[in-house]
Amino acid sequence: MSEAVFIDQFEVGSIKNFNYFIGNKKTKELVVIDPAWEVDFIIKRAETNGYKIKAVLLTHAHPDHIEGLAKLLETHYVPVYITRAEAEFFNVSGDNVVLIDSEFTYELGEVKIDFIPTPGHTPGGQCFLAHGHLIAGDTLFIDGCGRCDMHGGDVVKMFDSIHNRIMKLPDSTIIYPGHYYHEKPSDTLGNQKKTNPYMLADTLESFTARRMPKLV
Repeated sequence: MSEAVFIDQFEVGSIKNFNYFIGNKKTKELVVIDPAWEVDFIIKRAETNGYKIKAVLLTHAHPDHIEGLAKLLETHYVPVYITRAEAEFFNVSGDNVVLIDSEFTYELGEVKIDFIPTPGHTPGGQCFLAHGHLIAGDTLFIDGCGRCDMHGGDVVKMFDSIHNRIMKLPDSTIIYPGHYYHEKPSDTLGNQKKTNPYMLADTLESFTARRMPKLV
């Protein structure tokens, strides 16, 4: 792991959302992930730590994860990275919107952030991996995962995203969820493989039975 990487997790809003910074300690630059609810606090938190906001990364476009985007852009008109599938489904547009079609890497100097497509909760969800830290959005919670029965959800894609993408990462990977739904705000992937019921459901049938019981 790069000694320059900076990860900041903080809870905002009334439904236990987590917002995140990923930054470079040496250059004092960072990206904001899923800005929502308390934009003044987000901006002040970055400034207090001496960081400059360089971009916004979106795990997905549900309102509780992008509610603060417009206000943030009023003072920090930076690029906004979102998958093309997500932007088209939720009508996210703008001349600063960068559409991602596949895996992608954003660089803050030596700090590299890999974009991992993880559809299922929404058509174009994605996670962000930075030097062993995975910002998982609503794809994965601690001992849970995002719903698949909402508009645009797909349980088959969610199973694939969790079992064939996230679970292929090293067990030492630290999982940071999109909401504070558990007593632990983060956990290692290795631990989650032992306790997360959606990881323990190792077939599509068993996963669907747990995540979408009305369908089976």
